Amino acid sequence: MRFRAKIVDLACLNHFSRIINTIAKLAKTCILRLTVCKLYFILSDKVANGGASMWCELSQGNFFDEFQMEGVAAEHNEIYLELVPENLSRALKTAQNAKAVKIKLTNKHCPCLSVAVELPSLSSSSRIVTHDIPVGVIPRRMWNDFKEPSVPDFDVSIYLPALKTMKSVVERMKNLSNFIVIEANLSGEMNLKIETDLVSVTTHFKDLGNPPWASEDGCESNSQGRDLESMAEACIDIKKLQQLLAGQQVNPTKALCNIVRKRIVHFILLHEEVSLQYFIPAVA
Repeated sequence: MRFRAKIVDLACLNHFSRIINTIAKLAKTCILRLTVCKLYFILSDKVANGGASMWCELSQGNFFDEFQMEGVAAEHNEIYLELVPENLSRALKTAQNAKAVKIKLTNKHCPCLSVAVELPSLSSSSRIVTHDIPVGVIPRRMWNDFKEPSVPDFDVSIYLPALKTMKSVVERMKNLSNFIVIEANLSGEMNLKIETDLVSVTTHFKDLGNPPWASEDGCESNSQGRDLESMAEACIDIKKLQQLLAGQQVNPTKALCNIVRKRIVHFILLHEEVSLQYFIPAVA
């Protein structure tokens, strides 16, 4: 089992670093899955237990100048590692104007991801700072626990308003309640609501637009014959939503959310070569 990769391009390095920062805000520990073409960061708190889950997918070719890996076996050419993303985020912070960053799977008393940061120096020799991040190797028999979460058959799918706007609304509401209701319809309207014994606050967004899912996969029957004005809603933990919005550094070109009535809210943030999905289960 071998893995080594190198980033030379500074813009790619900074972009990669921002993505890791976002992930570190969403997950204390996560699974890093390495394949020949892609990297995946996976958090699978069992949604049934009220935990949020995350699936972030990156094409390695858009970030790395070199990328070599050999998985556990020829027919299972993948590697699954458990790590603390905050440690990786910290290591990359030291690389903001690095000449190159090399990441390698090593074994120093325990399996580690070694991040070697080559810093520019005044003399001809370069300075290299190495961070060893301990990782756990996930055995093959447990890989099934980290499959891509299936997108639930949602009642409404809608584009999100500007995330900065949404973040400031949620920050203010967070002081009033632990829970927030997200509701939306097929006419591009979305409301964020909190209701307590003392106060009821609603923020309305309109003209957001609904993604053209139905026409893509031919299952139009789902939204046909539906009342476009009727709202689908789910009540979720406001802290989990705030975490997603506060840690947001992917700067998505598209952000949308799917609501399964009273069951789950599924967020998708897309940016050229990165997709981040985040699932927050509803509270009863």
